Amino acid sequence: MVKASVIIPALNEEKLISDVLGQFTEEDIKKYNLELIVSDGGSTDKTLEKVKNYACNVIEHKEKVKQNISQGRNNGASISRGDVLIFFNADTRISDKKKFFERIFDVLKDDKIAAIACPIFVFPEEEKMFDKIFHSFYNNYVIMLNKFFMGMGRGECHIVRRELYEKVAGYDEKLFAGEDFDLYKRLRKHGKIHFMKDIPIYESPRRYRKFGYTRVVYDWLKNSIWVTLFHKSSSSEWEAVR
Repeated sequence: MVKASVIIPALNEEKLISDVLGQFTEEDIKKYNLELIVSDGGSTDKTLEKVKNYACNVIEHKEKVKQNISQGRNNGASISRGDVLIFFNADTRISDKKKFFERIFDVLKDDKIAAIACPIFVFPEEEKMFDKIFHSFYNNYVIMLNKFFMGMGRGECHIVRRELYEKVAGYDEKLFAGEDFDLYKRLRKHGKIHFMKDIPIYESPRRYRKFGYTRVVYDWLKNSIWVTLFHKSSSSEWEAVR
């Protein structure tokens, strides 16, 4: 049976980490052959205390040098045992767990598929009309990139074959932003990116509420251009919103 590793990088996520991990019951872990891994970046709040209430492996970053999200994800993957690596952000929820996991294992029976991407929307209970319009447009933009140009998958949810993740050496740890775009761009050279358009992943709208969509999209596009042209991110850090 295929084993899947769910890897969640976290930093001071005491407000949301219980909701994210609470999605995965003991029954889910057995039924879908999962392992849960939290890669903590040096939280100073109650994140670690809350994480330990769940059946998961925890990596603690104790060095004084700040860890970026690429390092956090790679550290989580380094102790994983799954054939499939599923990376979530610490503010994400799955719309339909049963369909999500069953479809992943079915899609990856095709050896030509390197990775899977999902549509991203904000939490339904916090969604406003503009949220829905924007994310519907952006999800279609991601579909277009995967179909005609290059690989693309938003970092809220990355689903990758382990063998190809290792082949491309995982996330580029020099990148402080745009690492999600960069990974799928490299994976696309080794296979197709499948977009599971009927299984949305929900995220907190906290970043959009704080900075606004104009600022967020500007940061996304600027970093993706820098990654493509100069192999580095334009941002020296990705500002946390908690």
